[in-house]
Amino acid sequence: MKNAIPAVLLAGGLGTRMREETEYRPKPMVEIGGQPVLWHIMKNLSSASISEFVVCTGYKGQQIKDYFLNYHTSNHDFTVQLNQHSDIKIHKDEPLENWAVTVADTGQNTMTGGRVNKIRKYVDGRRFLVTYGDGLANVDIDELLKFHENHGRIATVSTVRPMSRFGIMDIDPDGTVRKFREKPQVDDWVNIGFFIFEPDIFEYLNDDCVLEREPLEALAKKGELRAFQHQGFWQPMDTYRESLMLNEMWESNMAPWKTW
Repeated sequence: MKNAIPAVLLAGGLGTRMREETEYRPKPMVEIGGQPVLWHIMKNLSSASISEFVVCTGYKGQQIKDYFLNYHTSNHDFTVQLNQHSDIKIHKDEPLENWAVTVADTGQNTMTGGRVNKIRKYVDGRRFLVTYGDGLANVDIDELLKFHENHGRIATVSTVRPMSRFGIMDIDPDGTVRKFREKPQVDDWVNIGFFIFEPDIFEYLNDDCVLEREPLEALAKKGELRAFQHQGFWQPMDTYRESLMLNEMWESNMAPWKTW
């Protein structure tokens, strides 16, 4: 398999900014088009030949466990022989997802770096991908891995230049408004996840750390972190309004993250 690396999905946060949904379920289980956003991320990655996943759970993690334990019977018609309960036939025209999914309880209040540190045994000394369980993008995984391999450092972070949240006005010194620019792209780059890590990353982690702070800052200081500059689509699902927007994109067949 071309991209036979495991993907680690951070799916344990509280999701406090979209309480309308996360009061009842973890944010990665909020649905887009009838499927959890976590499923969309996994389908996106599996289209790049990634089939091994480690899902780091925390807040309401039992729902994620139940989803994968009942994945095929929840998503497809099935026949069960009632006097032989383990004998279940799944009815599906196309092949079932060839995924190996490890669901790891990494703690209710664990920070991002701590969650990665706690699944060390599941990546087993290999290069691996880490991304957030609530952000959708059409990152070219082949190009990301090629970039990572070429620079030879411990870590790669994917970045984008986001659109401004607000419209901008160009104003002269005397207060004259020259023109409006509706939510232009900003000049700075932001972290969108889709990290690639070598096993040496664990030298920078502990069970209490925030990945985006001390570990990445230490890697950057040592010259061991490179940024892959993604020019395409990226959208986090931080708010209820963003979840509605992503659902509208899916229902309109205008979902750039749908690479499968």
